[in-house]
Amino acid sequence: MHRRTALRATLAILLTTVASSALAQDKVKLTFLFDNAPSTVAMAEALAAAFEAKHPNIDVETESRPGGGEGDNIIKTRLATGEMTDVFLYNSGSLFQAMNPTQNLVDLTGEAFQANVIDSFKTVVTGTDGKVYGAPIGTAMGGGILYNIPIYKELGLTPPKSWAEFMANNEKIKAAGKTAVIQTFGATWTSQLFVLGDFYNVLAAEPNFAADYTAGKAKYASTPAAMKGFERQEEVFKAGYLNEDFAAATFEDGVTKVATGEGAHYPMLSFAVANIKELAPENVNDVGFFAIPGDDAASNGLTTWMPAGLYIPKTTKHEAEAKEFVAFVASIEGCDIQTQSAGATGPYLVKDCTLPADVPPVVADLLPYFQEGGRSAPALEFLSPIKGPALEQITVEVGSGIRSAADGAALYDEDVKKQAQQLGLPGW
Repeated sequence: MHRRTALRATLAILLTTVASSALAQDKVKLTFLFDNAPSTVAMAEALAAAFEAKHPNIDVETESRPGGGEGDNIIKTRLATGEMTDVFLYNSGSLFQAMNPTQNLVDLTGEAFQANVIDSFKTVVTGTDGKVYGAPIGTAMGGGILYNIPIYKELGLTPPKSWAEFMANNEKIKAAGKTAVIQTFGATWTSQLFVLGDFYNVLAAEPNFAADYTAGKAKYASTPAAMKGFERQEEVFKAGYLNEDFAAATFEDGVTKVATGEGAHYPMLSFAVANIKELAPENVNDVGFFAIPGDDAASNGLTTWMPAGLYIPKTTKHEAEAKEFVAFVASIEGCDIQTQSAGATGPYLVKDCTLPADVPPVVADLLPYFQEGGRSAPALEFLSPIKGPALEQITVEVGSGIRSAADGAALYDEDVKKQAQQLGLPGW
């Protein structure tokens, strides 16, 4: 009897262990890769937690990576070696095309959630085969200048609509003993805004530039309107407007400086308002935004960026679960979680997603450019598949006085040529 009871107890333990093991094996582990900006990390982890709560059979394992060129290389290497996570966040537009999506990514064209994605986003995650490979995460944004509102009030300044007005404001700020323009070349990707954010002004002067550039007919060094982004970055350096630590300062330093008044202007994408909320929450209402001004105040407008995309590599072993996660992010519930975790940073490109009424000044300043006809245009990387990978190193050199604007533009034209040839584009 004792032996029989012991056997039954042992059998019960074994059955419990086997059942627990089976349940553990039934639970899918989904891996998710994203950049390491504080706002992205907060948003990604909140989305993962909310998705897990709705899908107890799925664990989402999160992983962050660097931004800029280092991050680009990680994406390319992982895709090439078959070691990419089940879902990953990366740029839309030209950098999306550089991933060779038709070879590396799962086709999402026929997924039900795509009915709620605004068409303008689909165009920037569509492969050469006409298929859609991504879904939006985050909001649309503008490339322009974050500015410190208290400094502007103290000195009686108004947001400029022409480059001459911007430089006059900088001169007054410098005369008051303050840093006029913050640069953060310790994070090389942040050096590109004077060039990339000026593209609205390029299009205003050269409406066919994107098509001619893609065809190999238009170059930065030989197009005066396109050269101005490099020239203006050089001009700001030569005028002595930069923070002393511009060579080593990081992106996090930059948003903190403009928020706390250590500097008046920071050329940056408007998504940085989420980082201000994270790093200097008490100052989020002290920062405004304006487009990078061109020559003519009457034609002032904004260069806009599409949201990043969520993608699924063909190497995933959990395609169905990965699609469920992507669909969750591209939903009204997903938008609301993004707003709660990272703040309202701009318009969503998922239908019926809304923003709270009390948005920060950066977002309030940004929205009219999207709402008023003719005052915004996509950045070049959304109109052309070509974006040279060395731009951030070149703009660091131009912005530091190491290389002239003319030399920088010519060097970038060579960098672009290599990229176009790799993509097999005609005319190069």
